[in-house]
Amino acid sequence: QVQLVESGGGLVQPGGSPRLSCTTSGFTLQHYGIGWFRQAPGKGREGLACISDNDGRTTYADSVRGRFTISRDNAKNTVYLQMHSLKPEDTGLYYCGADLGTGQYDTWGQGTQVTVSS
Repeated sequence: QVQLVESGGGLVQPGGSPRLSCTTSGFTLQHYGIGWFRQAPGKGREGLACISDNDGRTTYADSVRGRFTISRDNAKNTVYLQMHSLKPEDTGLYYCGADLGTGQYDTWGQGTQVTVSS
């Protein structure tokens, strides 16, 4: 059974640096691309970062490039999103998605809420 479970969210002060985790099961992580996405209140889903299978190439949205880093630990079946310099506009539901060979991210976790507020 394929599962993606996010963790690491919560209430964060502006400027904070939390790390989110996406723990996977039911498939061999190293063979598939994983992306982190965000849905802010009243807005659509935004792709933030993705990491490719095998070579681990990373891609970032302009809104987070230089502040967020995506990485993977295949031995732990986990993909991370290290976030720095958080702003209130980074508030949202963060979730990971997997491309399991369809060419698009269509397998999702349930998400973890990040609220940036003082």
